[in-house]
Amino acid sequence: MLHADSHTPDTLDLAAIRARHTLLLLGLLWNRDLARVDIARELGLSRSAISSIVTELISVGLVNEVGTRGTGGVGRRATLLNLNTRAAALLAIDLGASHARVDALDLHCRTLASRTVPHDISRGPQPTYALLKDLTRQVLADAQLHAAQVALVGVGVPGPVDHDTGRVVQPPNMPGWDGENVRAALQDALNLEVLVDNDANLGALAEARFGAHRGIQDLIYVKVATGIGAGVLLGGRLHRGTRGGAGEIGHISINEQGPVGRSGNPGSLESYAAAQVIENHARSLRLQGHPTDLPDPITIEDLLTHAAHDPLARAVWEEAGHHLGVAISTTLNLFNPAAVIIGGRLAQAGDVLLRAIRVSAQSRTMRINADRTRIDLGTLGQDAGVMGAGAMMLDSLFTPRGLPHLYGIARMNQNARDLAGSRAPPPAPRPTPTLNAPVSHGGTP
Repeated sequence: MLHADSHTPDTLDLAAIRARHTLLLLGLLWNRDLARVDIARELGLSRSAISSIVTELISVGLVNEVGTRGTGGVGRRATLLNLNTRAAALLAIDLGASHARVDALDLHCRTLASRTVPHDISRGPQPTYALLKDLTRQVLADAQLHAAQVALVGVGVPGPVDHDTGRVVQPPNMPGWDGENVRAALQDALNLEVLVDNDANLGALAEARFGAHRGIQDLIYVKVATGIGAGVLLGGRLHRGTRGGAGEIGHISINEQGPVGRSGNPGSLESYAAAQVIENHARSLRLQGHPTDLPDPITIEDLLTHAAHDPLARAVWEEAGHHLGVAISTTLNLFNPAAVIIGGRLAQAGDVLLRAIRVSAQSRTMRINADRTRIDLGTLGQDAGVMGAGAMMLDSLFTPRGLPHLYGIARMNQNARDLAGSRAPPPAPRPTPTLNAPVSHGGTP
């Protein structure tokens, strides 16, 4: 006679298989509405297996039936299924050196409400957390959401993040933050589960999922702003390295005898092409008599606005592009990506900067690593940070470990809608959940 626990491996295997099929089904519906027969055909599963999963998803509120589609014959019309993108909300936080932004998103990462304010990150952790808590309250009110409807909070910060802990590690552009556990602190402040990553990593996720090069498996996103960082996507997965510090392209030395940047490395890319350095260089050129119509003192905003027209601005961006291209050529020869995307505030310099980057990078890259690689400007602009945070959260929720948490939120929201229909009071806030799903690009959606 078999002992009861001898069935455990088979039970676990069946549960894992069902979870995988559920995630594949949700991934199809994330992209488009489909009928059960379409899903069965695409996944190679029986109609009965699909119907069982769909019934479960409808019961928790993750999937809706949304009308019918003709079969083209005299048979039954197929009922279309739709992912309920309002089944759970996501909270995306984009924290920069000089701004803070909070967005409430649906499951397609569409913004439901947004707040952005100027903020000097050097003010330190505690004032920043207080600001983010207040912005979160405002955004949830704007979106008519309760905190209990939020499945996850995703945060991008402008510095290296230990991915396992959410702790910031020696961030050159975040004075006063070294060793700060952003994840734990925000979980305490917001009473919600929080994921944290470097802003350039999130930019890579955003461009790969939502940008002009979406779907590309090997992509490098270079964010050029107050600091310079890169997100590296290899084989469809974000390459973070051992602790999460991969992609710090701003601290590559492009000239051993060059000036010392914020990281202390001589001749680092940031000491030539970061925002404050470019602004100072432009002012120096004016003092040297370089022709310009820009106001005095020159600001980075002036340089961006007049990049294509003013001779001094053009010269500054061509020089910055040259330096960026030198560093980018290193990444091309190391990783041979299909695309390098230039994002961040300084990408607003546009074609002047892009042309200089392309010439500099391609002239220093082996032909096998340059011939099929595109170097382009990002297409998501200021939304890259929040969309990348959204992508990170989807990659955590749409996993076998994240799925039960998503079910729980969706079911609670479904119950809340039912109660609202009967004029019952809303549910009380839930305690902070424990979600330990690994975050990796290439999830189901």
